[in-house]
Amino acid sequence: MDSMDEELERMLDGIGPRLRTLRRDRGLTLEALAATTGISVSTLSRLESGKRRPTLDLLIPLARAHRVALDQLVAAPASGDPRVHLKPLRKGHGSILVPLTQYPGRVQVFKQVLTPREPKLVTHEGYEWLYVLAGELRLILGENELTLRPGEVAEFDTGEPHWFGPADTSPVEILHLFGPRGDQAVVRASPATTDPGPAPV
Repeated sequence: MDSMDEELERMLDGIGPRLRTLRRDRGLTLEALAATTGISVSTLSRLESGKRRPTLDLLIPLARAHRVALDQLVAAPASGDPRVHLKPLRKGHGSILVPLTQYPGRVQVFKQVLTPREPKLVTHEGYEWLYVLAGELRLILGENELTLRPGEVAEFDTGEPHWFGPADTSPVEILHLFGPRGDQAVVRASPATTDPGPAPV
């Protein structure tokens, strides 16, 4: 019984630092997080420092604000093992989503297999980066439409109406990075057209 109590204590003690790391990774202040969750700044501060025990009514809005599953706030990753244990998720129309980041901070990474479906443009806050692994990807971005083949990359602000999926009747496999607004990938779809010259000394 004592060992179970000790394990529970270690689990609870780890939640505060994990909450602080998530908040800082997202570039949020305690005030900004308080405005999003409705939890007071003093309560958030006490949670992160371990002076306040976490409860479900506190953890659920925090998990939503950080866009992580509740169990990711509670359970720490295996000590000494940096590997992400892949858990494919089946989505609508037979598509498969494989999260490659277990504890997403600023940027979330997925491997996706997309099956044919009707285009439906959407908008939301954030920035996306797509790399085609196999098949052909149809990308509709505003009034523009592109076909990307294996090895090609696209990135765009998701505030613009967009949709992507297979270019034909076969599935397409992609590497998909998504980050909050301003978190842009450093790799560009095409090289710069001018040579910037040597860096200043």
